[in-house]
Amino acid sequence: MSSHRLRGGAPAAGRVTESLAVGIPDGACVLIDTNPLIYLFEGSPLAAAFQPIFADIDAGRIQALVTPITIAEVVGGPLKAGKEALAERYRHTLCAGARWSCCTIDDAIAMLAARLRALHRLRLPDAIQAAAALHHGCHALVTHDRDFRAVPDLLVLGDQPSARP
Repeated sequence: MSSHRLRGGAPAAGRVTESLAVGIPDGACVLIDTNPLIYLFEGSPLAAAFQPIFADIDAGRIQALVTPITIAEVVGGPLKAGKEALAERYRHTLCAGARWSCCTIDDAIAMLAARLRALHRLRLPDAIQAAAALHHGCHALVTHDRDFRAVPDLLVLGDQPSARP
């Protein structure tokens, strides 16, 4: 991931932010949703909130998990723009790194996703993301999407204030 680090990931002047990585135990695994990765890869200022988590992944303090949904969404932009090599580089970064892995979506995750979707009115891709995080025992789901906050027993880390303690 180091080739995709942000330039100057500090918060804007006068803005105080608490690191999203605070409280993630050493060795923990977090599921990274699509939007923080797109922000990072595209150099968006919105990536700054997630930079401490990416730095901890790069340093080996925590592990990252993504789903095939995230891979498909992240590479979609480059593929649409005809940038096949860039799409492949993104896929390789997220699937073949020592600290990054892509999980499979099996029948157990599908069943859990269906339950989460029925109970919490999640869109299917979000339900699969949440189910994968829960199924794999992830410490948290890292996202910019508020929809996940409805799922009990799922710690959601994003740049929005958490609805849970």
